[in-house]
Amino acid sequence: MTRATPPPPASLRAVRGFARLWTASTVSAFGSYVTVLALPVLVVEVLAGDAVDVGLVNAARWLPYLLVGLLAGVLVDRVRRRPVVVAADVLAAVALAAVPVLAATGSLTVGRLVAVVAAFGLCTLVGDAAWQSLVPRLVPTPLLGRAHARLDQSDAVAQVGGPAAAGGLVSLLGAPVAVLVDAASHLASAVLLATVRVDEPTPPRGAARRLRGVGAEVAEGLRWVYRHPTLRPLALTTHAWFVCSAVAGAVLAPFALRTLHLTAATLGLALAAAGLGALAGASAAVRLGDRFGAGRVVLAARVATGVAWSVMASAALAVAPGAGEPWGGGPAWALFTAGQLLLGLGMGAENTNELAYRQTATPDALQGRMNATMRSVNRAVIVVAAPLGGLLGDAAGYGPTLLGAGAAVLVTVAVARRSGLAGARLGDVHTRHVAGAAAATGTGAAPPTAPQPPPEGHP
Repeated sequence: MTRATPPPPASLRAVRGFARLWTASTVSAFGSYVTVLALPVLVVEVLAGDAVDVGLVNAARWLPYLLVGLLAGVLVDRVRRRPVVVAADVLAAVALAAVPVLAATGSLTVGRLVAVVAAFGLCTLVGDAAWQSLVPRLVPTPLLGRAHARLDQSDAVAQVGGPAAAGGLVSLLGAPVAVLVDAASHLASAVLLATVRVDEPTPPRGAARRLRGVGAEVAEGLRWVYRHPTLRPLALTTHAWFVCSAVAGAVLAPFALRTLHLTAATLGLALAAAGLGALAGASAAVRLGDRFGAGRVVLAARVATGVAWSVMASAALAVAPGAGEPWGGGPAWALFTAGQLLLGLGMGAENTNELAYRQTATPDALQGRMNATMRSVNRAVIVVAAPLGGLLGDAAGYGPTLLGAGAAVLVTVAVARRSGLAGARLGDVHTRHVAGAAAATGTGAAPPTAPQPPPEGHP
């Protein structure tokens, strides 16, 4: 007698282990937002670095994605994913703990900070690829959108509290010690995720798979992303967004600290506004996606990003000549904070829809390589763009560089509107194609040999 398959959970509350996954994500995000502020302040104010140094440290965080990012996707698809996430969290904590140790011994330099951040980046490269590929195994496909909305909402709350707390911690304890908060958050995440129970199939390890080799598996992941009718334009426009974001990120801290005369504390408060915006965006993301489609929400959110950077750049006009007040003269801080609020709003609405769509459109057997491919190229461009952004900022000015990054994002949106991305939505032919293959196997995941993307114009 055939055993009946139990119905999938009807809500996230009924998904075993999601609450712990959610908590681990929130704790880790809080620590990450402390580091987001602490590192550039450490470079600019403790190590007396300039925008180029900030760009180099930012680039180091993503250098492993350029060197071994695609290999990480193959690893994730070959092994169980939860143990990889746990191990990566532990090693990331060890790497971050090196920052205050070096500072305490008087041996911290920009070069050594670059090396530490690169090691941390390698840990998070593998951990993030495994984590994003673990979520679809834990959460049923119909609930993925809601799951990412919940994760983004808690991330937004962390984005509100993290920078604000970081500003106080940096002022009170110093930037090197503040980094320890992120190390502790990774350890807490590892403990929580180690207790999550998730049914993970044993990856195939037959002779045929060994003969295919790593190169063939990397190529399969690349073909899936860059030949797919909707994932391809999503990937390409996201790569362009990351170039612009890297340029903006390299000049943002020097612009705020030196042009607007903000302190670490007031900069932290401004960055917290992005968290408030992200919370609002994530809260509305599922409804927006259902009404307008994931693709249109992504494009609209990127318009908001371009406008946000432009608003922040305009804050320089509100600084009175010779002003040295820690609030940038008041109006400047207000404009900068408004830009951060709009930036968070767009990113909160975008992230849920983008992740839910690309995970729903990709079979389980390719989740690791799809995530690693998109994330690796996205982060690899930062390695080049961040130092160039610093050079451009030092040569042309921080405000004009920030304004240029915003204009470039708007150009990419205008180009992307002509692609299939504009019509992408959960439940379209590409996501139904994968869901149908998964249902046919009766496992909730697509068969090991993933189907090719349907051709352009597929009904």
